[in-house]
Formats: sequence, C-alpha cells, structure tokens
Amino acid sequence: MIQEQKGNQTILKDSSDNFDTFFEVLSKQLPDFKAQNLIIDLSGNSKVTNSSIKQFVAISKLHKKNKKSFVIVANAIDFTSVPVSLIVVPTLLEANDIIEMEDIERDLGF
Repeated sequence: MIQEQKGNQTILKDSSDNFDTFFEVLSKQLPDFKAQNLIIDLSGNSKVTNSSIKQFVAISKLHKKNKKSFVIVANAIDFTSVPVSLIVVPTLLEANDIIEMEDIERDLGF
C-alpha cells in the first residue's frame, strides 16, 4: 500500500493489484488514519468490481462518524450500482473536490 499525505488528507493506493490484500491491510491500519480525510485510490486496479467496492461500506460509515471524509477513486465500475453510503468518483481531482466541499460543510455546521 502506497501512502501519500497532503495536508489533512491521506491518499492510500493499492500497489499490489490484489484488492483482497489491500483491503485486509487497510482494515488493520484504519485506526492510524482516523484523524485524516481518506482517499482510497483503486484507479490502477482493473480487477476492482462493484462487489469489492461494497466492502468499504462499514469502514466509510465509521470514518464519517469521526467527521472525516472517505472517498474512493475507481474508474472500472458501474457507478449507478454503488451504495449511496459510499462516495466513489473516477478521478483524484474529483476526490479532492469532494473533500474540500465536505470540509466546508463541516465548518458551516452541516
């Protein structure tokens, strides 16, 4: 797993091209990132499916309880069948935009 820190956000990228291994490592290390907005970059993994994306629902809900953003970047999936509790976008730029908007909403008390 590749980690990149930018301000109050962390980008975690799957470097192994093995989603199951990445998900397992992320699940174990998640407490280390509870104070960070997270971007999970799966755009380089062509084997990611909608069912694998759905595994992030519980992690996303837990992270959002801590008032932090959780955004997944994936481009080889059907966006219409992603659970509404997840934020999945096709590019890192859009992920950054989502985090900025959510930070503004939190600052305004929403």
